[in-house]
Amino acid sequence: DGAKGLEPQTRKLFEVCRLRGLPLFTFVNKLDRPALAPYEIMDQIAEEFGLETHPILWPIGDGERFKGVLDRTENVVHLYTKAAQRGQKAQVETVPISNTDRLEELIDDDELFGKLMEDAELLDELIEPLDMERVLKGDQSPLFFGSAMTNFGVQLFLDKFCNMGAKPMGRVVRSVDEEEEDEKLIGPEHEEFTGFIFKTQANLDPKHRDRLAYVRVISGKYEKGMKVSHSRSKLNKKYNLAQAQALFGSDRSSVEEAYPGDVIGINNPGNFAIGDTLFTGTNRVAFPGIPSFSPEKFAYIRSPNPSDYKSFRKGIDQLLDEGAVQALRQRNDDGGGPLMLAAVGQLQFEVVQARLQNEYKVESLMEPLSYSMARWVDGGWDAVDKADADGKLFGIMIVQDRWQRPVLLFRNDWKAASLAEEVQYLQLKPWSQPPDFND
Repeated sequence: DGAKGLEPQTRKLFEVCRLRGLPLFTFVNKLDRPALAPYEIMDQIAEEFGLETHPILWPIGDGERFKGVLDRTENVVHLYTKAAQRGQKAQVETVPISNTDRLEELIDDDELFGKLMEDAELLDELIEPLDMERVLKGDQSPLFFGSAMTNFGVQLFLDKFCNMGAKPMGRVVRSVDEEEEDEKLIGPEHEEFTGFIFKTQANLDPKHRDRLAYVRVISGKYEKGMKVSHSRSKLNKKYNLAQAQALFGSDRSSVEEAYPGDVIGINNPGNFAIGDTLFTGTNRVAFPGIPSFSPEKFAYIRSPNPSDYKSFRKGIDQLLDEGAVQALRQRNDDGGGPLMLAAVGQLQFEVVQARLQNEYKVESLMEPLSYSMARWVDGGWDAVDKADADGKLFGIMIVQDRWQRPVLLFRNDWKAASLAEEVQYLQLKPWSQPPDFND
């Protein structure tokens, strides 16, 4: 956000990408509103994540004085004129930065024109050159500025992203059928099909209660009607991928074939979850799962109408499968006790309630809790019991996640940090990885 800088959701995404070594392309939005200086945003990213940024699109002004952006790769300035109605596409004129007379005339602001020429020279002199090898390793991030509301700079960003993006890359995969677990890199040239489920979604068409799993093809080739194995099922159990879809917005199209790098949507009978692997061949394999990061909002949720419980339970289960929120329960609760939802922001709770109402026709009540942070205990339940017996967990709520692993809820950062330092055998972590096969 151009005005707020790094927001909590952005920080979570940065943490995910850094943890998984993914390339980061940074787009700073809302330049049509008063914004922080671009240098300040670069400093925030560098200080918080140790990540070097390389500006590709550089802003000219902000708020009412936002004139456009400089494309530093082409040395061309894109100047825009606001559309008559908010949200419509802006009118754009491009001028080489070397054509200073025309630029000064069109910008029509001596201060902004002078700042543009000064920034262009300063960036060329002081900023490290773009190194795509470092970008792909996650050590350098191309930086873009623009305004999604006025639809300015977005297409430029997408074009640059397509040109700079990496070809399909391999993934480390874990084989679990051998006496010792073996890790190896599976590249797109691998003959057997492998795919990674990174998202699930329910009720794309509420009339049909359909559910889709989004699969990124890692290797091999998808063909309509092929049979695959599932990383969490028995090896001899096969799933028929009778059809796949390509989705763009509300449009869908049938897919007959798909190759590494493609994303396809397949029907989800309820067996597929985020982080699962689909594969062909005789060896069971699994790509590393997607970590769950520390939520900051917690609330009990329940249905006020007992007659709606079945629909309420179905809706909650499907929304949890999507990863919209996380579920926590009291220790040793096998599902009969109160359900606690955990989210990064309040909006996620509101989305859950709205979707329960609109898609499943059930009402829900939320009872907020006063905790603001969660930490997973890698030391296990024995470590929790020891710390509790020693009186170290006063004022801390002990719960379990969907895999019955211990989670501690804190009311403030200070308490979490002091406990992590004082009771190191708890091995507190701000995220959790899905459990291994043998867990």
